[in-house]
Amino acid sequence: MVELLLVLALAGILLAAAAPAYQQTMQRQRLRAAVTDLVAAIDLTRSQAIARGSMVMLAPLDPGGIDWRGGWIVFVDANGNRRPDAGETAIFRRGPLPDGLRMGISFSSKAPPAYVAYNGAGRSCSAANSLAARWGTLSLALGDNVRNIKINMLGRLRVCDPAVEAACTGALD
Repeated sequence: MVELLLVLALAGILLAAAAPAYQQTMQRQRLRAAVTDLVAAIDLTRSQAIARGSMVMLAPLDPGGIDWRGGWIVFVDANGNRRPDAGETAIFRRGPLPDGLRMGISFSSKAPPAYVAYNGAGRSCSAANSLAARWGTLSLALGDNVRNIKINMLGRLRVCDPAVEAACTGALD
């Protein structure tokens, strides 16, 4: 009986020591999933713009067009107001992000509402002028883990980790 209690006590100590590492791993996985979902939505926006030969947008579902944590939508903005309205073609919709996840956006044109737009050539652009380049960074963070999605003037993106790359600055810095 004493040996069983000793084994249980030792198992409890080991479990208590492993719990923080498990929490960090779970945070990294939830962040990775959110980043993957957002990158897929950006890629979809770009590919749909090329396929349709016209502008397609990615915007937060938030009615004010600012808070991305509630999810996002890929759509064709027929009336040019940078917001998804009834009657406009919705291509994809993603629901809310996990609790505790922070998101920031910093683009060359800072006026709300927040959005990512691609023209028919597959280049990132301004919603007001499909020939004007618009680039920037979307940042996602959960706990101490941060990932930045950088979109360049041509509309290409890359994901970087500011803890690893000094040049990987973002919207949450």
